[in-house]
Amino acid sequence: MSRPITVVGTGTGAPVPVDAVAGAELVVGGRRHLEAVEELPEGAERIVLGPLAPALDAVEEYVAKDRRVVVLASGDPGFFGIVRALAERFGADRLDVRPGVSSVATAFARLGLTWDDAVVVSAHGRDPRTAVNMCRAQPKVAVLTGPGAGPAELGAALARTAPGRVLVVASALGSQDERLERVSPAEAARRDWGTAVSVVLCLDETRAPGPVRTLAGAVRPAEWALDEGDFAHRDSMITKFEVRALALARLGPRPGDLVWDVGSGSGSVAVECARLGAAVSAVEKAADGVERIRANARAHGVDVHVVHGEAPAALSGLDDPDAVFVGGGGRELPGIVDVCARRARRTVVVAMAALDRVPAVRTALDGAGFDCAGVLLQSSRLAPLPGDVTRLAATNPVFLLWGTRTPVSQEGVAQ
Repeated sequence: MSRPITVVGTGTGAPVPVDAVAGAELVVGGRRHLEAVEELPEGAERIVLGPLAPALDAVEEYVAKDRRVVVLASGDPGFFGIVRALAERFGADRLDVRPGVSSVATAFARLGLTWDDAVVVSAHGRDPRTAVNMCRAQPKVAVLTGPGAGPAELGAALARTAPGRVLVVASALGSQDERLERVSPAEAARRDWGTAVSVVLCLDETRAPGPVRTLAGAVRPAEWALDEGDFAHRDSMITKFEVRALALARLGPRPGDLVWDVGSGSGSVAVECARLGAAVSAVEKAADGVERIRANARAHGVDVHVVHGEAPAALSGLDDPDAVFVGGGGRELPGIVDVCARRARRTVVVAMAALDRVPAVRTALDGAGFDCAGVLLQSSRLAPLPGDVTRLAATNPVFLLWGTRTPVSQEGVAQ
């Protein structure tokens, strides 16, 4: 089968050679792409890309008449680019794709950094919350920006929760006006960056580079529901690993999500969620608990946004979460759960030791429109006895309730 549509990645600022468009009867691209063409074929029609649908309709008319079409795009058009839309409309076997160097690869190259350990997320035409959460959770992120989701918006979100990040704003890559500027999130938020931004790199320079990689991008941990001994905690005041295992299964933390750990204590749930790729805000009222959470996060190589305050008041300044874990069993628990449930997008999981709190917590979840379920967890661990024998040592029973709401459409890497 012939390949009537040639898709040319223009690279970062490079002129489009004549042979790339030779024989084309229709050339489609952004204004700057068309201006970069050294010479258009005589008689070729040009379409400046605006809304995608009319351009695709025009392409279809030419393809139906077996007339050659060239589509010009930035960088590598198969990387968050127009190849997806063309393949869905016309079939991948009808495309001749000629990639250029992506803005992501160029930006990392300019800094002399590898990017096999980077996460790339697009905020172009998508909900920027996924990009923000990835920047909070991962130490090296490239964000493809768009209107309403540029360096200023990204900086404003990170200034509240990850102010120590370094943003590298790469503009007009490959042109004579190319700029790479290192700024803090707060500095990025104060500036008008214009329309020339190619990509924003978000770096957590406090986290040491990892080992040589075999897999690119974010890598999931080999294990979870870690032993209590892997965390600093006070007087065994920590969510036991049996409870944590089921809580994590119901929370479903994933890259691009935001999870709240309310009444965090040692931060074991917060740290586990962060290890699984989610951005996490841990809320803890005890000052020594706050320091313990931070120490546990550092020990496990993750970043957790720690809020020193008492729920529910301390929740008011936080971004809405995808999932919430609530621990504890005081009289205020049902009210806290109610606030969390009304703001959570997907799931709320509550762990409690007191039977008396279960009905009120269930009512709070039901009242917020969640489907509620739960279980009483009782486990006995193998423990040694003198004489080289073993007994079963019972742990304290814990009620785990969870509420889930009907899934909402969420654009991003988590899909």
